[in-house]
Formats: sequence, structure tokens, C-alpha cells
Amino acid sequence: MRRTDKKKTFGQQSSKVTQLADTLSQAISMKKFREGDSLPSINQLSAEYGVSRDTVFKAFLDLRERGLIDSTPGKGYYVTSQVTNVLLLLDQYTPFKEALYNSFVKHLPINYKVDLLFHQYNERLFNTIIRESVGKYNKYIVMNFDNEKFSMVLNKIHPTKLLLLDFGKFEKEKYSYICQDFDEAFYQALLMLKEKLRHYPQLVLLFSKNLKHPQSSKEYFTRFCEEQGFLCEIQEDIENLTVRKGVVYIAIKQQDVVKVVKQGRLEGLKCGKDFGLLAYNDIPSYEVIDEGITSLSIDWEMMGNEAANFVLNNVPIQKYLPTEVRLRKSL
Repeated sequence: MRRTDKKKTFGQQSSKVTQLADTLSQAISMKKFREGDSLPSINQLSAEYGVSRDTVFKAFLDLRERGLIDSTPGKGYYVTSQVTNVLLLLDQYTPFKEALYNSFVKHLPINYKVDLLFHQYNERLFNTIIRESVGKYNKYIVMNFDNEKFSMVLNKIHPTKLLLLDFGKFEKEKYSYICQDFDEAFYQALLMLKEKLRHYPQLVLLFSKNLKHPQSSKEYFTRFCEEQGFLCEIQEDIENLTVRKGVVYIAIKQQDVVKVVKQGRLEGLKCGKDFGLLAYNDIPSYEVIDEGITSLSIDWEMMGNEAANFVLNNVPIQKYLPTEVRLRKSL
């Protein structure tokens, strides 16, 4: 059978210069071109990818700025440094995920290219991203789709290349991970606050039906209340929330923190005096909202640092980050 070579083409999702530069960067990352190797000529790449010579030239300039290639008269363009491609797949955007990302990229050299994607807790999207990324990256930093079970599509990635973040209540002994404990650590953090909480007879955990937070946290919340003698309630209907005097509200979502503060003001109640407020996962604005919102949180910058160390040093890690109490005037 006669073989016909088809010209490679680019899509429309980004500029042709960026797409060509990323394609060549990936080829360097996968060692198709090694340090010292000459790259195909401008004319060759122009014909192969169906782009102008100017596009190829600009792609070369991009790669030179990244420190990956250089040129000399008579030799053309050649590889000066290996690039490492990293997939950072997070669940959804939040301010503390931004802190993780900023810390992560800050610790990586310029020849490390990080693609940041979000799966938005959409299992089909999660599976598609993983399947289409296999073989394209040197390292995979992934927030699993589910806290209770390992996503089987991740078996397509070699364990030495994969680092699991955040969720992790499943068998993962052959993988590297940096996780948080949503159960016992949550319970212990509440114990640390019990004397502050005793100013209020009732605790209410705001946990809407569509909340993508581990369901097991509700069990440990109820256990704490029963053992310490607090009235407790798990409220799913956040839209119709009425803030009541003598209640501590535990809010997992940032939007719910804002909801409690606003509703409290409408009722003429003062946060930290008439009612208490405890937030899950600290963000900078909690330091200033209503004189400060007490929070329970892991150190997201530390998670970013540890993830960068995994990528840079290729050393396995298995670690649960401690849940810290950041006490402010909302209790």
C-alpha cells in the first residue's frame, strides 16, 4: 500500500507561533531533540507545518527567550537546554489554589513549562484531559476527581511521573501524594477551638447538596458536637439561610462566608459576639473581613513548594499537610 505523508496543521485555539513553539518545546522535552542537536531549518518547518517562514522565525525567538535554543552562523538553530513539561490539573479556581500555583511556578526554572488546567469536578472532562495528556508531559500534578476513590484513568500515567494533591482517602501507596485530612484533622482542629466555641451553644455546618467537599467531614463534625455537648445542625439550604444569635457557622465555601456575614448584618447581629463564624481554607481577605475570620486551613503555599520539589528532584513524597487554626475575631 502506498503511504501518503500528510502535512501537519494547527488549530485555531492559539496563535500559530505559540503552537509551533509549544510543539518544538514538547519534542525537546521528549528528547526527540537533545542538547546540542540542530533543529530543522526554517524552510523545512515552514513546509512541514504549513506556516510562513516568519511564523517559524518568531517561534524560534520564543524558544530562545525560554532558554531552550540558540543559533550560530553556519549551524542554524540548536538545542541548548532540555525543557520539562508539567501538567498541573486542579479541580477549580479558588484564591487558595492560586496561592498553590504561584508558589509552584515560582520554584521552577525557566525551562520548566507548566500547563494549568481545571477539571471543574466534571468526570468526563477529567478523564479526557488525562487520556489526551499521556506521553506529552514529564510530570503530572493532579487533584484527583474524587476523595474516596482513585480515578482509574490515572493508571495510564507511570507512578513515578504522577503526584496526587489534596484528595486522598483511597489506596495510593505506590504513588506520591501531598494531601489534606478532611476527617480526623478537622476533628482535632475543632478540639483546639472548643473553648472559643463554648461561647455559643450551637454549631451549624453549612454543607449544600452540590458541595464537592468530602462527605465524611460531616461525620467528624457530628462526632465532635456529640462528644463535647454542643447542639449541632448540618444545613444544606444555604440560599434561605437565617443567621441566628448564639450559633457558630462553619462555612466551607468562600461564598457561604460572605452570605453569613451579610445575613448577620441584615439581622443586626455582630460577628464574633452575637454569632461565630469559622471558615475552611484560609484566603487573604479573611484577615480583614469583619475584623478577621477564623479559619482552618492547610498551608497552600507549602503544597506548591513540595510539588515543585517533587518535579525538580524526582524524589517520591507521601505526606499529609497539617490542618492549622488561624484564630481571628469571628470567634
